[in-house]
Amino acid sequence: MSESRAEVVRVSAFPPFTTAKLESLFTVHDYHSAADKTAFFRGPAAAARAVVATAPDSVNSALMHSLPGLEIVSCFAVGVDFVDLATARQRGVVVTNTPEVLTDCVADLGMGLLLAISRRIVEGDGYVRAGRWPREGDIHLSSALRGKTVGIVGFGRIGKQLARRAEAFGMRIAYHGRSEQPDVDATYCASPAELAAAADYLVLCCPGGAETRHMIDRSVLDALGPRGFLVNVARGSVVDTDSLIAALADSAIAGAALDVFEDEPNVPAPLLGFDNVIVQPHHASGTLETRTAMGELMIENLVRHFAGEPVLTPVD
Repeated sequence: MSESRAEVVRVSAFPPFTTAKLESLFTVHDYHSAADKTAFFRGPAAAARAVVATAPDSVNSALMHSLPGLEIVSCFAVGVDFVDLATARQRGVVVTNTPEVLTDCVADLGMGLLLAISRRIVEGDGYVRAGRWPREGDIHLSSALRGKTVGIVGFGRIGKQLARRAEAFGMRIAYHGRSEQPDVDATYCASPAELAAAADYLVLCCPGGAETRHMIDRSVLDALGPRGFLVNVARGSVVDTDSLIAALADSAIAGAALDVFEDEPNVPAPLLGFDNVIVQPHHASGTLETRTAMGELMIENLVRHFAGEPVLTPVD
């Protein structure tokens, strides 16, 4: 008789190639597509020893307590703010994530959004497609990057890679984080408001969660000022959405480029009404190469755990 396979609850949708490999190695119970989620854990899924998930799907205390044999939550993400870490620690559940493999792609999109909002690339595309160029002439002037300051909130792996890209455009680098980093060639600012006041572009690369919730409020946006742009490739919760909408309506900032939102996949209608706002569907890591690597790492952490080996990327 063949050895029984470990049972895993899939809370989120993944790329087909990741799901196929997951199902080839484990017995997968599909919570994501379950019609009756209340009854789901009264069936065979109750025996599952693992959960796989990604944002914005919550791995909360109730879900974990529905799985008495839960041993590991393997995340398809670098940020794990969608997991109740306190409950996981209390129950001795291992939590893993997928750092490193998505760093470059997130930094690429962050820099791309910065360039697009500054040079009005999306607006210009719409202007030409609508036939306005022959009728109305040249579009309004955009803003150059060289000589400007990019302020990066969260100077970890992604923040540092974004800084490298910005330097290639001739930009100055400033940052805010939990503490000053002594070996970094960039200007440290002690608060988000201080950073915003010094920056032409405020780019968010920090983790989500309670510590950073609504860190970017109206006072920070006012400090950024009417010629400053906000770019968010972190988590939607980092920005007070109502304050952002009000700041845009008041022309208190020059514009915003957003890959993430507080209530994904729902985007507040007022944000879609501004010409100086670019929106993306939480797609910073959304390349074939990166999503493949994320899936491989998520699955490898499961394989190692069930083999009794140390996981590759545990979350402290």
